[in-house]
Amino acid sequence: MRTRFFLLVALAAQIAGCSAAPLKTSDDSSDFVYVAEAVPDVILEIRYYSTYNFIGTRIDGYEQPVAMCTKEAAEALLKASGTFKDLGYRLKIFDAYRPQKAVDHFVRWAKDEADTLMKAYFYPDLDKSELFPQGYIASRSGHSRGSTFDLTLFDMNSEREVDMGGTFDWFGEKSHPFNRNGISDDQFEMRMLLRKVMLESGFKPYDSEWWHFTLKDEPFPDTYFTFTKISD
Repeated sequence: MRTRFFLLVALAAQIAGCSAAPLKTSDDSSDFVYVAEAVPDVILEIRYYSTYNFIGTRIDGYEQPVAMCTKEAAEALLKASGTFKDLGYRLKIFDAYRPQKAVDHFVRWAKDEADTLMKAYFYPDLDKSELFPQGYIASRSGHSRGSTFDLTLFDMNSEREVDMGGTFDWFGEKSHPFNRNGISDDQFEMRMLLRKVMLESGFKPYDSEWWHFTLKDEPFPDTYFTFTKISD
């Protein structure tokens, strides 16, 4: 109950902020780079280009299986990648820049309570009507500002994705970084390693998702971008 209370408070604050200021958008991709070019060691598994995501279809705006981000975020991610590589890991990216039209797709889907195709895989313990009130779906996303990543670690020795004790985009308390319910000591330790290195590299975490990190000094804190590819 306490966790849900704080989620509702945070959502109320977000809604209040949204109503106070109109959405500032831009189609200018000149300050963005492709993650794989800027950080060559990353592995890409762009879930919203595929059908394996909480909706079950390719998401609007994902025209290629690529990750994009601001130049500043790429610099910080390169630092994190180097640290992890020294420890025997590579970064695996699920999502980075997310065009506003993708966020709009999420919102339309969330309003259609009859569409529960992927419920068993991503939100089995939640009624779909709870996704808005609990803050899992919102009309704005930090990803659209270009300096946020959803990521995990890949173990170069075992050649397998690291077991973090929960899947990317799981809607529930199991995804909270400090949750210990059903999480082994090894899984928790790996969550904390991911968090530690990302913070040391200039990112800030999100308390509801162990995989989500935003550049602390993001260059466009108030701008939500709309482009779907980087212009030449």
